[in-house]
Amino acid sequence: MVVGFLFCADPLRPRKVDGHFEGEARAVRELGGQVALVDHDALTLGRVADAVARVPQGFGPVWYRGWMLDVEAYHALEEALGRRGCRLLTGWRAYRSGHELPGWIDCFRELTPETVVVPMTPGEAPPGPRELARAVTGLGEGGFVVKDYVKSRKREWLEACYAPDLAALPRVAARFVELQGEYLAGGLVIRRFELFSGSETRIWWVDGEPVVAGPHPDTPGEAVEAPSDLGHVRSAVRELGARFVTTDLVRRADGAWRVIEVGDGQVSDWPRGAEPADLLPHLLAADPK
Repeated sequence: MVVGFLFCADPLRPRKVDGHFEGEARAVRELGGQVALVDHDALTLGRVADAVARVPQGFGPVWYRGWMLDVEAYHALEEALGRRGCRLLTGWRAYRSGHELPGWIDCFRELTPETVVVPMTPGEAPPGPRELARAVTGLGEGGFVVKDYVKSRKREWLEACYAPDLAALPRVAARFVELQGEYLAGGLVIRRFELFSGSETRIWWVDGEPVVAGPHPDTPGEAVEAPSDLGHVRSAVRELGARFVTTDLVRRADGAWRVIEVGDGQVSDWPRGAEPADLLPHLLAADPK
């Protein structure tokens, strides 16, 4: 049984692959793989039948490579594809584990900055100073990084991401929630600030094995290094159990490697200028069961 790929369609040319993923789709075809298209906009609007209308009946086992989906939309996609004889190799529960921080944090707790989670819903007022002070008890006084279950706003570092002390945390958290608006994913995540040096390295894992190490897509042109020993990270990835994930690693100022983010590989961005044929053969060769 051959493994196929689902790519997002171009919103203006629905018979074509979205330009952001065109190079990957071309590489899949050159490697003898099969490609089908899904409508990401329709998915996010809840028009699931429309979203999968271009997926052939009986298309079989597939990887999704496209724009991020929230867990509910991914679950709906999985069910709609199942009705067409198409099966996502990452089921929705595994997608949630790799995509949202509460799903992966326990497996990586010793490898990543200390973290607390404050569940919220879009539109809810951010927690106040007392609630935040209680939440971060034990994280120390060296500063905090604020994000949600999926995203940070590191481009607004001093405004909505980094709080240098407890006094600044309510302001930063409130601004983060304001900027995320309806796109707030799950709630607040508050992490102990650690000082890092050098560039992030993104490692791609398929079935518990590292298959590609390269630059983070935010810094595609920077030279990167990877740990010489990935044993502890491999153990955490295997404990997580998701088949296709990414881990973003960086050196702390004291030289220790730290995992600062985990992501589902299907929605992790591929760095501009890198060769997708480095990754895709490992996905095409994956066990289709």
